[in-house]
Amino acid sequence: MNRLARISLGHQSLTPPSCESELAGRAILFDPAGAMILPEHGLLCISDLHLEKGAAFARRGQLLPPWDTLATLRILESVIARHNPKIVVSLGDNFHDRTGSIHMPVEFRLMINAMARGREWIWINGNHDPDGVTDLAGISAMSRRRRRRRARSPATCIRPPRSGARSGRCVAPALPSTAAV
Repeated sequence: MNRLARISLGHQSLTPPSCESELAGRAILFDPAGAMILPEHGLLCISDLHLEKGAAFARRGQLLPPWDTLATLRILESVIARHNPKIVVSLGDNFHDRTGSIHMPVEFRLMINAMARGREWIWINGNHDPDGVTDLAGISAMSRRRRRRRARSPATCIRPPRSGARSGRCVAPALPSTAAV
């Protein structure tokens, strides 16, 4: 999410208006925080959140300020409050590494689950987080491109089944739906 999407005016900060456009005859909005909205469908698309990036670097011995996840989630909260989508789709690289969602602190999980409450939330796995998300609202799915690549090379599909997974499938198992959260 774009941390530069706010304009500071002394003690106030303003968010510039969304840019309106059209795609294939459908209205489309581009929020300055880095989200795309399809108002007709109540759909909000985000991408490359890289949550827990600071924690990922810390696990490797390179210390960065640990505020990245909180800052990103607060921006995402404001985007969701502005547009009130029915569906949120995060298009990959949701976490900075494979274990980011496993190690995510409880308070951040609660923030995400609160944002997901009452709406459909879909996490598309990216190259940084190919195993999907753990213990978060919504469903986790592999991108079509990754599924096709794995389908051509069946050996890469072989992995120990995770809880709730069906053996032989390349798609990550669905997590509890947002309605159950």
